Amino acid sequence: MFDTQEFVASCRATLTESVPQLAIKELMLRTVERPAEVEAALGTPAVGGIEPLHHSPELTVLNIIWTPGMSLSPHDHRMWVVIGLYGGQEDNRFYRRTPQGLAAVGGKELRIEDAVVLGEDVIHAVSNPGRTFTGAIHVYGGDFFAAKRSEWDPVTLEERPWDIANTRRVFTDANERYAAERADRPS
Repeated sequence: MFDTQEFVASCRATLTESVPQLAIKELMLRTVERPAEVEAALGTPAVGGIEPLHHSPELTVLNIIWTPGMSLSPHDHRMWVVIGLYGGQEDNRFYRRTPQGLAAVGGKELRIEDAVVLGEDVIHAVSNPGRTFTGAIHVYGGDFFAAKRSEWDPVTLEERPWDIANTRRVFTDANERYAAERADRPS
């Protein structure tokens, strides 16, 4: 059975290794191969948001729920992250900086039981293309909330400082859109 405290303790224990993110990816793969257990412990995703499971200067563990149809504009983390899915789908579109601005350089679809490591220089946008909520555990090699990092306007791709309030607004707006769409559907 998935236990949040045990998972966090196991992640923290890897921080003394030379490449902790690889050890965390192995832990994540073992964790998300039992998605029903993770969902039973964290709850069935029913509303999008960011739920901290652990937060310290050296490690942040989040339960991120992506609302159906939502998208988060390009952003960076400036720290490594390991992402594992226990429900739904998370599509990542990757970018790199160029003299002209951001350029798209590929993508990766994550599905239930997938795990991936993103390096500290990765810039990506995230979307949930499905009609169900996506449940994902994200483990960051640092303080997710205090890091100085960037986000890009979804239309102009103009770079600006990352703002957690703006990110939370994106989740709130997506939840409101989803609720309105469901209310408009015939029973």
